[in-house]
Amino acid sequence: MEEEVVKKNPQEVVVVYHERQRLQFCLLHSLNNLFQEKGAFTRSNLNAIAEKLVLDDPTKGTWTPLSVIFKPHHNAFTGNYDINVLIAAVEEKGKRVVWHDRRSGASAIDLDEPEEKLMGIVLNVPVRKYRGLWKGRHWVALRKIEGAWYNLDSDFAAPLSFKDGEEVREYLDAAIDGGAEVFLVMNE
Repeated sequence: MEEEVVKKNPQEVVVVYHERQRLQFCLLHSLNNLFQEKGAFTRSNLNAIAEKLVLDDPTKGTWTPLSVIFKPHHNAFTGNYDINVLIAAVEEKGKRVVWHDRRSGASAIDLDEPEEKLMGIVLNVPVRKYRGLWKGRHWVALRKIEGAWYNLDSDFAAPLSFKDGEEVREYLDAAIDGGAEVFLVMNE
């Protein structure tokens, strides 16, 4: 299911767009969840951005047969895009990515900024799967919708709402303590 209906109270219903995880396309799903729009980005969009980044790189590496699959900014089959693709994709939509200095903690993030300024937050969190045999990273989007913050993690069956800004800060601090990188997506 891609759209979730969330009841804040019996009189108020909020529709929250939420894509589920497929392969390692978590950046694709995180971006669509962040922008609250199916197809805001597609696999071909992100692949084209990744390829353009390679062409624009003056220090391009040498080609090997594995270059067909393992590209500098993504994996051709599974996705697994890097931060450069996130930044370029968001900038194409007129937004700006600001890296949050993890030493400052979540208390330095103004979660009460108007939605016209702070669009949302994207995290890149370390993950372990298959009983710790596989280590990787996962993209997660957080967004304030109709005055409430939501965790739009594509690994979740549905979006999770936070009760207040303090709970968001606790989540972010725990993620930072666990090795997450935090990126603020600004509407400027």
